[in-house]
Amino acid sequence: MHNLITADQLAEALVTDRPPVVLDVRWRLDRPDGTNEFLAGHIPGATYVDLDNELAEHGEPTDGRHPIPSVARLQESARRWGISEGDTVVVYDDLKNLSAARAWWLLRYAGVNDVRLLDGSLRAWTQSGRALETGTTEPRHGNVVLSYGHLRTVEIDEVGASGTLLDARAGERYRGEIEPIDPRAGHIPGAVSAPTTENVDSDGLFLGAEALRARFETLGVSAGKDIAVYCGSGVTAAHEIFALTLAGFEPALYPGSFSQWSNHPDRPVVVGAEP
Repeated sequence: MHNLITADQLAEALVTDRPPVVLDVRWRLDRPDGTNEFLAGHIPGATYVDLDNELAEHGEPTDGRHPIPSVARLQESARRWGISEGDTVVVYDDLKNLSAARAWWLLRYAGVNDVRLLDGSLRAWTQSGRALETGTTEPRHGNVVLSYGHLRTVEIDEVGASGTLLDARAGERYRGEIEPIDPRAGHIPGAVSAPTTENVDSDGLFLGAEALRARFETLGVSAGKDIAVYCGSGVTAAHEIFALTLAGFEPALYPGSFSQWSNHPDRPVVVGAEP
């Protein structure tokens, strides 16, 4: 199963008899609502996805900032986006796929078999010389049926129990030098710093499978060992999960991530560069 699609491949697919469903997932910490950017210009036919409200639940701080939504809620949203059984889905953002990967992971977790990230995200599309569409879109209503559990997860009591635990956040957050949003600074004991931004090049294109595999192996990842990943709230960790998948590994996501862990005072937090 392919996980990436290039701008050229997407352009060709959009003019076929059954074009992919294209989802625009523009979100970042300092600008969680990307609606205005979407309206100003998006890939033709794309539908805007609200990460905070459609790709997450809202609960108590002890649940983390972006808990997985109920399968019923996600299915309702996916149908509204136009996803039907057997569709190919392409997701992108304007942040090197750091946000779009959440939609990739969640839809794969829910049983959508063919979900792809646009390699290089929106920048790849515009740099290819292709035009953007403005305004709103009205996708057809889909009929997809979703069920959870198709990708691996770990819960708070399982984190770090065995294998390798990767922290996908920026190194300064891992070390506890800064913490812009969560109540405590630092990292989960035993976690290895593995900023997911290092899985792409300056243009946001993913490194090749061999380069990714070599990178993860230097961090202690191996095929015979359990691998779990977390970030701040389960968004950019999905990007690391994607990179690990490209490298041939089968990682698990800790959905609650540090936003959940740090809201439990009984859970220890480590600062500094060492696990």
